[in-house]
Amino acid sequence: MLADPSGVGAVRLVQNSGPLGALQDHHAKEKALHSVSAMTSAQIVSASSMPHKASGAGGGGFGLTAGGYPGPAGLWQTGLQGMAQDVKPFAQSPYGVAGRPPSSAADMSLLGQPQPPAPAWEGRSIATQKLRLVEYSAFMEAAPQTREHDAVADMYNKHLFVHIGGPVSYEPLEAIGITQIYDKFPDKKGGLRELYDKGPANAFFLVKFWADLNTSIQDASGAFYGVTSQYESPENMTITCSTKVCSFGKQVVEKVETEYARFENGRFFYRINRSPMCEYMVNFIHKLKHLPEKYMMNSVLENFTILQVVTNRDTQETLLCIAFVFEVSTSEHGAQHHIYRLVKD
Repeated sequence: MLADPSGVGAVRLVQNSGPLGALQDHHAKEKALHSVSAMTSAQIVSASSMPHKASGAGGGGFGLTAGGYPGPAGLWQTGLQGMAQDVKPFAQSPYGVAGRPPSSAADMSLLGQPQPPAPAWEGRSIATQKLRLVEYSAFMEAAPQTREHDAVADMYNKHLFVHIGGPVSYEPLEAIGITQIYDKFPDKKGGLRELYDKGPANAFFLVKFWADLNTSIQDASGAFYGVTSQYESPENMTITCSTKVCSFGKQVVEKVETEYARFENGRFFYRINRSPMCEYMVNFIHKLKHLPEKYMMNSVLENFTILQVVTNRDTQETLLCIAFVFEVSTSEHGAQHHIYRLVKD
């Protein structure tokens, strides 16, 4: 999900042209499905009228389920059993508290210190030796009525559409051929194909989200839609995070943010906290929630993707590239996700 242009980055909005297929007959499901599947996300957002009766019917397939790709027996990423939550993936700093922290592993080598070993979960989470995604969440929350209610509102009136965080799996990530998703992302200069050819190959990941749209929070004018993401690294650098929303493989909106390191407990943290979603994304979620059937939601989401690229601002090296695809969750446990490594096939 994307942040608002009032934030650090710049937002560019392009809407696809074309007529919007109207869902006139709730009972003619096959006709409606054909119409909805041809819509772009921009057409969904700009719809002048939509049915407002949500149904609890089960969702359809997206094509990136365990049946679509050769996958492991367990579909969901499992947590580490018996492992402490505060696991440090990178070696602790060898210098004193009062000293200046080395800015990289190369600096540590110059100081005569051994370079840190590869993180234990490299290949098991969205991470390389240089950067790890610690948390990613898109959410909405009701505005508290008073300041005294801030904490209560955060606990009880916050709804997560998607979420990545917590401990990772012992099992290595399953590999997916990147050519299988090329058509769902931009192929022009700076597109997924060019980025992968540039490398490094171990920095590319695919996340399938089963988004939780089932919320009791009212779509009031005071509701806040936002995104929080956090990364950590053994190196002190400035990162640039580009997030592109794509419809039918074409870029619709891009948000670019710059974040500086914060040194804490021997690691460098980069946190983009409560970044407001742009109006385009808020409207898209609102319209999607009010489609009458979940299989219609999934049909729209089949052509809706997000590409996030994190780079070192100074060297332009790709640190992480994450392709997001979506379906609607039908689970009682809310949002779910599964992570894959993208490889050349």
